[in-house]
Amino acid sequence: MSKLTLGSHPFLLGFEQLERLVERTAKSGNEGYPPFNIEQSGENAYRITLAVAGFAEPDLAITVEESQLVIRGRQTEDDAGRVFLHRGIAARQFQRSFVLAEGVEVAGAKLENGLLHVDLTRAEPETVVQTIRIERA
Repeated sequence: MSKLTLGSHPFLLGFEQLERLVERTAKSGNEGYPPFNIEQSGENAYRITLAVAGFAEPDLAITVEESQLVIRGRQTEDDAGRVFLHRGIAARQFQRSFVLAEGVEVAGAKLENGLLHVDLTRAEPETVVQTIRIERA
């Protein structure tokens, strides 16, 4: 008995890319830093909020690469002349990736009180009805 995958189901034509997308998402790191929330802020609007305390705006980068939202953070260690008796807050870097559906775009980003808010919007798809002419052989 063979197992049907999403891309090999006979009624789902052209969904091979979706199967690769699911595999890529499953392989993405499950690290817990930085913690984040995803909320629906409207019917076609979402907000991703990352806790990025200690990061300044120049330390953060947000890009969209092949329908994947990538948020990177890199802090520079500026320890010149500082002597730590205890160092519990380390400068660290991170990369968080989120796969975006077709039609989802980044509307903007805002850094406030140690939280990075990334707003997303989804365009309402148009309903298209197409009639196909049948030719005689």
